[in-house]
Amino acid sequence: MPGYKHPCKYCGKLIPPESNVCPFCGKVNPLGEFRCPKCRAPIQKGYKVCSNCGLGLEIKCPNCGETTFFGDYCEHCDARLVVTCPHCKTEQPPIGNKCIKCNKPLK
Repeated sequence: MPGYKHPCKYCGKLIPPESNVCPFCGKVNPLGEFRCPKCRAPIQKGYKVCSNCGLGLEIKCPNCGETTFFGDYCEHCDARLVVTCPHCKTEQPPIGNKCIKCNKPLK
């Protein structure tokens, strides 16, 4: 039996509780709180750094170059805040210079 539906944190429409992508707006991580891309601790918009690991949460968007909160999407151009490793094609948050999977340089 499916559980109660929950509102997508981006578009507000009710979606199944196990959703990894909103079926209406197509955005990833539509449920629950924002999490630090490094340590996965809960974070909130407006935080300058993660209260658990100290990672800076204001970054330059890899798409438009504007400074934005490190959520799932840029606040200015709405692009996902990810980079793709040129070697193994792993998508990951732009938090370092090396791939989290193959450990090769990202550029």
